[in-house]
Amino acid sequence: MQPIVGTYECKIDTKGRVLIPAALKKQLVAVGEGFILKRSVYEKCVELWPMNEWNIMLEKLNELNRFNRKADTFIRKFMAGVKVIDIDDAGRLQISKDLIEFARISKDVVFSSKINLIEIWDKDLYEQIVNDEEMDFGDLAEEVMGGITNYGA
Repeated sequence: MQPIVGTYECKIDTKGRVLIPAALKKQLVAVGEGFILKRSVYEKCVELWPMNEWNIMLEKLNELNRFNRKADTFIRKFMAGVKVIDIDDAGRLQISKDLIEFARISKDVVFSSKINLIEIWDKDLYEQIVNDEEMDFGDLAEEVMGGITNYGA
């Protein structure tokens, strides 16, 4: 899959509809038909998964032993709030009320790429996370990426 790239700011209307910026819409249309909206595991945001990426994740989840209590609980929590959605003819995405409440989305929204999916954030929460001065991003980069010697070049 071609990675999704960019960070986009937009507004959500009172019905939970967001007009997807043209540059992002072009990338999403190229990815394929259908999307999944779900709660993020780690953050108070919503994830937009292209259906082909979601199907890969479902294959992995389906390998878990459902007679293992932790695996069963994980599947239940991971799937909580999952919605199948499409981009409408006007180029809008509908976010359900429960997901808006989960992510604390108000009026201003940020779509932020995360390689093969999009995170949808309330703008203020997104800026708090990205500008967190207590976390040293250089240290995190070294810890996570420091051992990689081949970047595909």
